[in-house]
Amino acid sequence: MHAQFKKRLLAREKLLGTILTLPAPELAEIAADAGFDWLFLDMEHGLLDIPAVQRMVQAAGDRCPAVIRVPANEPVWIKKALDVGTAGLIFPNVRSAEEAARAVRQSKYPPEGDRSVGISRAHRFGARFAEYIAAANRDTTLIAQVEHIEAVRGIDGILGVRGVDAVFIGPYDLSASLGKPGRVGDDDVREAIDRVRTACTERGVPAGIFAGDQEAARKAFEEGFAFVCAGMDVTLYAGLAARMVKELKS
Repeated sequence: MHAQFKKRLLAREKLLGTILTLPAPELAEIAADAGFDWLFLDMEHGLLDIPAVQRMVQAAGDRCPAVIRVPANEPVWIKKALDVGTAGLIFPNVRSAEEAARAVRQSKYPPEGDRSVGISRAHRFGARFAEYIAAANRDTTLIAQVEHIEAVRGIDGILGVRGVDAVFIGPYDLSASLGKPGRVGDDDVREAIDRVRTACTERGVPAGIFAGDQEAARKAFEEGFAFVCAGMDVTLYAGLAARMVKELKS
């Protein structure tokens, strides 16, 4: 499953995902059954802790790969997230090549990196230890999130870091870093997004982005983004609930 997800991503297939922020394995199961290509489990802004993401990864099973956004690019979070058996990691707010390289190093076993070895679900609590250790560095997808104008300015350096498999743009934080929070359609914000997407295309690196709704996701795919997150659990429910109430009470 992990190797297949990475293969599809590097081939720049159109992969549709959604963000899950609530600690409910049932939501991961529902999203997997709905046919999403991947799931974005958000430990940075969501209510997810390590037990929650492990159960969500288990619920999605072999039907849908789950990628975890760690709350911080620190060794303790990186190794704990990897140990649950995730298909990959998203490193939040990477602003430089140095930060990207450090995150990659912390995610790979020696001799390629500094990841520590422990008994965990990733290798079925030791039952597949040798098999997992042999494949983890190769098969785990590592994604740098670009969500600050400093990262945009340093995008060539970030893309040059060996082990960065893809880049995911966070348009809302990016807009905030430009002094225009939430104005993701602003010309300056769009210019910054286009700069990152173009740099990724030139280097053959898959570029992804968050899209607030279905139409934005469709547009992102048309613009050449390879993997897109359409909405998130709370906004999908809030939108559908509000629409149903409005229609039934009108």
